[in-house]
Amino acid sequence: MTRRHVDVAAAVAGLVLLSPLMLLIAAAIRCEDGGPVLFTQTRVGRHKRPFRICKFRTMREERITRVGRWLRQTGLDELPQLLNMLRGDMTLIGPRPLTDADVCRLGWDDDAHAGRWSVRPGVVGLAQLYAGRGARQSWFLDAAYVSARGWRLDAGIVAMSAAVSVVGKRRVRRWLRVRRRQAAARERLAARAAAARAAAGTRRPPRPGALGGFGVGEVKP
Repeated sequence: MTRRHVDVAAAVAGLVLLSPLMLLIAAAIRCEDGGPVLFTQTRVGRHKRPFRICKFRTMREERITRVGRWLRQTGLDELPQLLNMLRGDMTLIGPRPLTDADVCRLGWDDDAHAGRWSVRPGVVGLAQLYAGRGARQSWFLDAAYVSARGWRLDAGIVAMSAAVSVVGKRRVRRWLRVRRRQAAARERLAARAAAARAAAGTRRPPRPGALGGFGVGEVKP
């Protein structure tokens, strides 16, 4: 089964199973201020092709609404992106979908960053979980996923994203930061042990660190 088959199956299953929740969210948005339920915007997709992303609207006149604040905290504002998955604009797990303005601001429109655009943007991903800030950390998170993606990494990202919907982004990100510091500490200890073995003439490569338990290296700002 290809990744595209998994995306289609996940999108159909998600739209069916989560339709009652999505209808309740739509009703809450409509009842709060009478405005439109969905927010759409042009984003840059695979091979830099533009597409229209769908989200539940969380703002009104440049201010976050009460319903919108809860949607953002739980990540439920992303649920309409299942439609983008079904159309093939996005995949379940991948780099953060950016606007043209984001791409220019980060300086990712040159050949040196071409690898990032070889995959579809994701509904969830490392950058979405860690909320990478700044060009350097955001690039590390996206490049780390593109180079190390696989079913094990994807399963970890999906599990953490599900936890966000239950306990909120703030708690999950706090836990990930703790795991990241623990992984960095283990990596330092392994490097010291390797140096000691090398000095004793029994060189052995150190064990690589883990990205918050995902196994793709340490996150550095």
